[in-house]
Amino acid sequence: MPIQWFPGHMNAARKKAAETMAAVDVVIEVVDARLPQASSNPMIEELRVFRQRPCLKLLNKADIADPNITKQWLTALNGQKGIKAVALSAKKPGDVAKIGAWCEALAPHRGTAEKPLRMMIMGIPNVGKSTLMNALIKRKVAAVGDEPAVTKSVQRLDINERMTLIDTPGLMWPKIAHDSDGYMLAASHAIGTNAVIDDEVAAFLGDLLLRHYPALLAGKYGIATEGLDGVGVIEAIAKRRAFRLKGGDLDLEKAALALLKDYRTGVLGRISLETPASRAAMLAAAAEAAKPARPADDATDDTDSAG
Repeated sequence: MPIQWFPGHMNAARKKAAETMAAVDVVIEVVDARLPQASSNPMIEELRVFRQRPCLKLLNKADIADPNITKQWLTALNGQKGIKAVALSAKKPGDVAKIGAWCEALAPHRGTAEKPLRMMIMGIPNVGKSTLMNALIKRKVAAVGDEPAVTKSVQRLDINERMTLIDTPGLMWPKIAHDSDGYMLAASHAIGTNAVIDDEVAAFLGDLLLRHYPALLAGKYGIATEGLDGVGVIEAIAKRRAFRLKGGDLDLEKAALALLKDYRTGVLGRISLETPASRAAMLAAAAEAAKPARPADDATDDTDSAG
């Protein structure tokens, strides 16, 4: 089932962000390092390109992403015009402390007491934006929660006399174009739980982990992964951990939630859900599928009629 999630307050937040961006120098976009493109809101890219603003793209949660794949993403993203991409963890003060200098390099004409550097931090829900901002300001200025869309209003904050930060709510976009993006976002908890079915999301995640990280599954849960599919992974976890309902049937919902939690928190290991190559292949397949079917050639009879 395709996953869509666009709470009503996000439309108003998008309009406010578009207005505010006219008066900023650098856009800081926070994405999830485990799915850097799927977690990048295309509306943010459209707004910043229209305003011709440079972007510092922060691949947050890099400490729980696959480091080899993160390197691939940094190479790909840094090859794009107007973007500087870096990987970090909002939980590491040393990483966060570098953000100001990175932004100054993108807007060297700003950053004085007379002309403070104006930065706007944006991103989809639950990518760690509020945690990162609190670390940058060095006090709690944004609510942090495990549920998406905790922040719902724009606020302006002074980092020092030379730098100002504008915070925006987590912004989704009205329609997620690719089903796999919706499932990756749901698995990473960027979408409200009322819009997803956890069993289906966990089965999607299980399939992906079987293809790319079977050893992590086997090591964490003590299960044999050969011959399993995503649903089989959930069943195996339920059996291994003795998750049972009162009648004795397997508690698949509890097993699904356990798998999702272990992935989201990094307990399962350092995992990335997409690579630049897999992204390109997915987009190519989607473009091919969207092509209109070619009409069958009309049958022709080249045989001369008898005289």
